[in-house]
Amino acid sequence: MDVDDCDLLASTSALISAAEGFDSRLVDATRRVAIRRSLTCGWPTSQFAFLDPTWLLSSSPPPPGLLPSVLPVTDTDPTSNPLASPNAIPPRTSSTGIHSRSVVSSSLSASTSYFLRPVSESDLLGQKKSTSPSSAYTDWLSSALYTSPPVMATQQDQLHHDRPLSPPAAPNPERYADADLQFTLDRSWTDGKERVIRAPFEYAISHPGKDFRSQVISAFNNWLQVPPESLHVITRVIGLLHESSLLLDDVQDSSELRRGFPVAHSIFGIAQTINAAHYITFIALHELEQLNSPNAISIFAEELVNLFRGQGMDLFWRDTLTCPSEDDYLEMVANKTGGIFRLGIKLMQAESATSIDCVPLTNIIGLIFQIRDDYMNLHSTEYTKNKGICEDLTEGKFSFPIIHSIRSDPGNLQLVSILKQKTTDVQVKRYAVSYMEGTGSFAYTRRVVNVLIERARKIVLELDAGQGTADALLAILDKMTIE
Repeated sequence: MDVDDCDLLASTSALISAAEGFDSRLVDATRRVAIRRSLTCGWPTSQFAFLDPTWLLSSSPPPPGLLPSVLPVTDTDPTSNPLASPNAIPPRTSSTGIHSRSVVSSSLSASTSYFLRPVSESDLLGQKKSTSPSSAYTDWLSSALYTSPPVMATQQDQLHHDRPLSPPAAPNPERYADADLQFTLDRSWTDGKERVIRAPFEYAISHPGKDFRSQVISAFNNWLQVPPESLHVITRVIGLLHESSLLLDDVQDSSELRRGFPVAHSIFGIAQTINAAHYITFIALHELEQLNSPNAISIFAEELVNLFRGQGMDLFWRDTLTCPSEDDYLEMVANKTGGIFRLGIKLMQAESATSIDCVPLTNIIGLIFQIRDDYMNLHSTEYTKNKGICEDLTEGKFSFPIIHSIRSDPGNLQLVSILKQKTTDVQVKRYAVSYMEGTGSFAYTRRVVNVLIERARKIVLELDAGQGTADALLAILDKMTIE
């Protein structure tokens, strides 16, 4: 019971005194409420040891001899109380804020008149506490209600209304001598527990993206001809890693939307989402045991190291408001974004019987993908719908067009200052985009993307060597072109 309930309990003696002379049933009910609330408040129960608990739960009058020998006698003579009105006002049903330590005695008349008799100042100042039998009962109940409680009520007093008829058996510590404690075995892990820790991941994949990476894997397989079982494992591993990295990215970037839906950590919390992301990463590692190549684990470890290196530099620049050079940015992208692309292709090559080296082409595709993504984040209505308008500005991120714009006029601090604010103001974001248009940063970015696409095309045609197996990759490059 909280403090307000105990304060209300402390005013019960005044309610009892006011109820006397009005309705004996109200007196009985009020007594019961007082005693029940004193018990649930944690006050000492010794005051009520003589009471029959069956009466406390009933609606019948108390049987003879149940209460103390000093019982109230109804005083209906208004002259015995100078403050009593000859024409009493019916009792109010709302709380009147009576002080928790006050004991007020007043008698109510059965008259239905609503006019009050004026009270002289001398009568009011000279009024003394009544010593009627009614006051004696009130004093007894007040003593029971206001006895100082212990600093903390015992658990037995707090939960007396919920306690079982008999306490449960105490656990036996001796069971640890021979109990089966091998909880790490599969026998102790249930589907229900698995669903709990995978929940953020399952939520994320319930809103699928364009599945670009699996398309790239499928296109490269026209050359590498990986066995279907191994290809399935590789595709699954890359999908798991991609989704787990997005879970972490959204936390680290304080994102609000992913693919048009609330980010996972806004639903499941940051801690649970981070745990799910790491868990899925190791699930992916476990999947690699199904591959034939002995190098699969080392390839996995190498590219995850690269991924976290790239992510670390990206976060460092953002958090220290450090604008990197263009070459530093390209290295970061090769590690962060290119890492997952490279991982898939390296695993495919390890499982393939052919000797084609597709890693250089994969590196260029990773650069194209990220630079184009930076451009679209600031210049695409589709991205605005899925992730919010110009999210990179709100994150304070040094993306490719932003780096170009800042370095095109180092003395102008407007764009750096906007990044520092991590603004959500749409008008400020639109101004930043307009500023970058003025520095030619979007035109420069479009040109870089298209130059890289043409370079990738040449490599594709060289690797294909007229076999006619490059159509899928060429189609992917066509889709990445910025008009």
